[in-house]
Amino acid sequence: MLIMLLFASSVETIVFAWVCVLWFLSEIIGGGIIPRLRRGYRAIKIKDIRTNLFMAASLYATIIIAVLLAGNNFVMLPGWLFYPGIIIMIIGIFVRQWSILTLGRYFNTIINVQKDQKVVDYGPYLLVRHPAYTGLLMSMIGMFVALQSLASILAILVLFSLAIGYRIHVEEKLLVSELGDDYIRYMKKTKRLIPFVF
Repeated sequence: MLIMLLFASSVETIVFAWVCVLWFLSEIIGGGIIPRLRRGYRAIKIKDIRTNLFMAASLYATIIIAVLLAGNNFVMLPGWLFYPGIIIMIIGIFVRQWSILTLGRYFNTIINVQKDQKVVDYGPYLLVRHPAYTGLLMSMIGMFVALQSLASILAILVLFSLAIGYRIHVEEKLLVSELGDDYIRYMKKTKRLIPFVF
């Protein structure tokens, strides 16, 4: 199995595999099942469902490319970066799930606005407009740091960042049209993904 060939020890292989399983389960349960069980959920306007397909395709493509690059020892980083990468992955999972919980019934994997939706500007949304995407990017960057592959990190900066950038563009256009001045004011006082930077 390729994952066993990526790391220097079996301990690192087990740690990496378990954190990946944690990430996968958090996406299925926290990002998929729980939001649909919340009372009061009802989408009133859906915009550009293609962004979901684009995001999923770019996510899987980036992971496959990253693993192949790391597996072939292409532009590798020092081995001591494994555990910092794992920590970044775990922090990313936490940030994403915190964001999903804070957004509550307004969260959906499909871009939409729900009945009586308000601007959420507390919790992680106090710092950035799209903390769930920040968490996702952190998890992916952490994964590629753990894989000790500089080429993999460059792959995410190009491929997956384009997908997130497109999705944010579509999402913010809808939010401005539906939430109006409240969202415009919120945009003026927050950054998209990185507090105080971008």
